Amino acid sequence: MAPTIELTILMPCLNEARTLEACILSAQAFLARSKVVGEVLVSDNGSTDGSRQIALAAGARVVDCPSQGYGAALKAGISAARGRFVVMGDSDGSYDFECLDEFLGALRSGADLVMGNRFRGGIAPGAMPLLHRYLGNPVLSFIGRLFFRTHIRDFHCGLRGVSRTAILQLSLVSPGMEFASEMIAKAALADLRIVEVPTTLRPDGRGRPPHLRTWRDGWRHLRFLLLFCPRWLFLYPGITLLVLGLTGFTLLQRQTMVFASLGLGIHSLLYMAGISILGAQLVQLAVLTKWVGVLAGIVPKPRWLRRIEGIASLELGLLVSALLLVGGVAWSIWLVSTWRAAGFGPLDPSVAMRSAIPAVTLMVLGMQAGAGVLFAGALQAAWIGAHAK
Repeated sequence: MAPTIELTILMPCLNEARTLEACILSAQAFLARSKVVGEVLVSDNGSTDGSRQIALAAGARVVDCPSQGYGAALKAGISAARGRFVVMGDSDGSYDFECLDEFLGALRSGADLVMGNRFRGGIAPGAMPLLHRYLGNPVLSFIGRLFFRTHIRDFHCGLRGVSRTAILQLSLVSPGMEFASEMIAKAALADLRIVEVPTTLRPDGRGRPPHLRTWRDGWRHLRFLLLFCPRWLFLYPGITLLVLGLTGFTLLQRQTMVFASLGLGIHSLLYMAGISILGAQLVQLAVLTKWVGVLAGIVPKPRWLRRIEGIASLELGLLVSALLLVGGVAWSIWLVSTWRAAGFGPLDPSVAMRSAIPAVTLMVLGMQAGAGVLFAGALQAAWIGAHAK
């Protein structure tokens, strides 16, 4: 029987004929020196420069990935890997595959994801553009740490190791460069053990522009982080606006207030109503975005959702929505009755609007909440129907 393969060294490849062979030989040298039973696997993403033939001639195994994209190539490679662990790195000569001892050691010690940190290990002159080194990478890594409560300081290092079993359970889906962020985000949300080790970065040997596009791929990473963590995009801003709006609403509903020389009356009350409605809408969008992610399997079910599953239902949501709507309608009917008792004569806006604005706000919130509940129900029904086929 063939010995069990412990380590797969995976290299995504798209027209890397100038550097691929050297990377493969470097990886093979590490396997031989460390006496690790392993393989070198190249995930070819449609190369037209002979990279596939070079990989085979150098003794690597090759898997073809017709779907374009960095993430697509890595997903195909991880799926085809035979090793218990997978260490992946770019095949452009920028990483040293002979220095994987700390990666393998961390994986053997129980880590599920081992990230390289180029800022700790050293970045050779000319290896990373200044914009990436001092702005793009630090900013996106900071956002990633903030959003997903992880300690990783180099979110976009291309050299990383994984436990194949653990990483396959994350159901990674991103086909492009944002795959790098998705891997860390999902690992953090799934409470996998993540370790960071120093690694080095040297100038690549491509002799042509890199596949990475600074602004396009930077935006894709940022967009993924925001959409994957809706509490920062929708929830926290929504709660802030909702608290601000309701506080101002409560204070101004009965009387005009004066701060210094600034008087706040019914006009300010109208703006507070708008802020409250916008805040409620953002909170609702946060919940719906999370719900879509859970149904699609992109994100794990959060604890708060598991806690309310027994009591939350479409009917309960519609009941709450109806109460808000009926409250607004009843308030409006009372206003009309009061107006009728006065003979439908002229109204004092400073008095009438203090009731009209809250009444309209309740009706809008009720309709908005009801629409959101029905939309969530439609999403769930569509998901159940799609999986029943």
